Amino acid sequence: MTMYTINEAAQKTGISAHTLRYYEKIGLLPSPVRENGVKRMYAETDISFILFLSGLKNTGMSLNEISEFVKDGCIMQKMPSGSTLTPSLTKRLEILRKHLGNMVAQRQQLDEIISLTEGKISIYESMLEEVSHEG
Repeated sequence: MTMYTINEAAQKTGISAHTLRYYEKIGLLPSPVRENGVKRMYAETDISFILFLSGLKNTGMSLNEISEFVKDGCIMQKMPSGSTLTPSLTKRLEILRKHLGNMVAQRQQLDEIISLTEGKISIYESMLEEVSHEG
């Protein structure tokens, strides 16, 4: 299994080592495996999880919402143990559905702005053509 140092994880995820340590401190990320009890080491699954959290944050989910999302730990690790997952899954679905709704609304706003911008570009290009034909 490939393991990555905190600097390698930072490079792979685009999140600084300082931020990774901060996310660990506030409970967004579980404590990574430590080599010789000191050096943080991240597995591919950790990298994937960090990228997922980064995606949530980059699309507007607050750190408080992300914290609420991850507070019960890794669902996949609890599956085999038969732990009661329903409340945690229900909460996560609620958070993700709300976030998806927000992202869809943002996309609609962005599509409108793109359309307006394309219209302006077309107008300005036409104006430039007229000016160049006159001169």
